[in-house]
Amino acid sequence: MWSQKEIKLKQRARGFYLITEEVLSQLPELQAIKIGMMNVFIKHTSASLTLNENADSTVLSDFESYFNKAVPEGEPYYQHTDEGSDDMPAHLKASLLGGSLNIPIANGRLNLGVWEGIYLCEHRNYAASRHIVVTLQGEQY
Repeated sequence: MWSQKEIKLKQRARGFYLITEEVLSQLPELQAIKIGMMNVFIKHTSASLTLNENADSTVLSDFESYFNKAVPEGEPYYQHTDEGSDDMPAHLKASLLGGSLNIPIANGRLNLGVWEGIYLCEHRNYAASRHIVVTLQGEQY
């Protein structure tokens, strides 16, 4: 069985956001998969996806602090500056974190670790809503 769906995520300010429940609420077909894989792909070059700690909200702010220090705005060597001071750093952050995730499915649920969740990593100050493509593949019950 294969299924693919495009999901529009709500608009968010710059930062890291746990979106696991927002994604799962739009995938009732996941419950019919006994064993499989879910691929999540973001259709943007200035935002990214990652898996990480889902219990402590300070992880979200620590991610933002780290990436803002590791990839600062306004560096004199950036040539791509037409779309604002946050644009080139956003592209670099997105490349470092990545644009897709593969998550195993077992018995109708994502087979994540106890403390794992899906993050949207929004790297632009004033981004529009983001779109992800979710592809499910697996053996149904």
